[in-house]
Amino acid sequence: MITVARIRGVNPIVALPFTPQGDVDFTSFRRLLAHLSGIGVNGLTLFGIASEFPKLDDNERQQLAEVFVAELADKGIFRALSITDHSTEVAVRRARRYQSMGADALMLLPPFFLQPSLAAVQAHIAAVLEAVTIPVMVQYAPGETGFPVTPAQLAEVAKRYPHAVFKIECNPPVNYTCEFLQQAPDAHVLNGYAGLYMLQMLESGGKGVMPGCSFSEIYVQIYRHWLVGEHQQATQLHETLLPYIQRWMQHCEYIIQVEKTILQRRGIITADYCRKPGWSLTQEDITTIDRFISQFSLSVCTG
Repeated sequence: MITVARIRGVNPIVALPFTPQGDVDFTSFRRLLAHLSGIGVNGLTLFGIASEFPKLDDNERQQLAEVFVAELADKGIFRALSITDHSTEVAVRRARRYQSMGADALMLLPPFFLQPSLAAVQAHIAAVLEAVTIPVMVQYAPGETGFPVTPAQLAEVAKRYPHAVFKIECNPPVNYTCEFLQQAPDAHVLNGYAGLYMLQMLESGGKGVMPGCSFSEIYVQIYRHWLVGEHQQATQLHETLLPYIQRWMQHCEYIIQVEKTILQRRGIITADYCRKPGWSLTQEDITTIDRFISQFSLSVCTG
């Protein structure tokens, strides 16, 4: 069984490949999982925001979860599935189902539609945490949900539930995380937001990063430099990456489309289709993507 201590390092959010007609491309999905499981990541998470989870129907979500858990069995990485339901009862049922399917961990996006009260959100988080025994990554993304939670309120969750992990991706996240860890020093923190603050978060007590999945090798390399104390190399590589991800993170749909296009141009998935509504790339964006792939010497599959 995966413990909270194992939820660390580079844990990308898996993109969902679609055909040009908008159907789930299971062949590309399996190829993507095979690629990601072989490049040194510590774990993978499905149904994050970068997975376009709001654009899936229930049958697709169940099929994808089954493929995800099966394809990554015995790969030596943890497999997390995200719970995004706005109903507490449905979220609890899904959490139990995913645990019984063999997920090693869950991620939990708290409900925000129609602005539930803080007490209702706290009850939702508690219900999911109490429904399972595997680690649960509680996601705090106020920019996307519009729902603010103070470090003290989040620290109460950490103190009550030792199998909770915290994915903090407010912008910027460093001061918030430092205040949170002062009140819950044993809490386990990860950061998303495309790794914009990856090194600052690791230095502040974070345990890992949850970026997109189209250039995960770069995050693995940065993390490995940092782990062995090669901080200058880690900083240099991160600073080279930063202008690209700062540009692409101007909007979630923008970076989702960019990541898909990078995966396609690398030959890992067949099409870069995103379900609508989405984001249209310009020719300048395509030129930037090709320069990015070349600059970082990202492998391209030609077979």
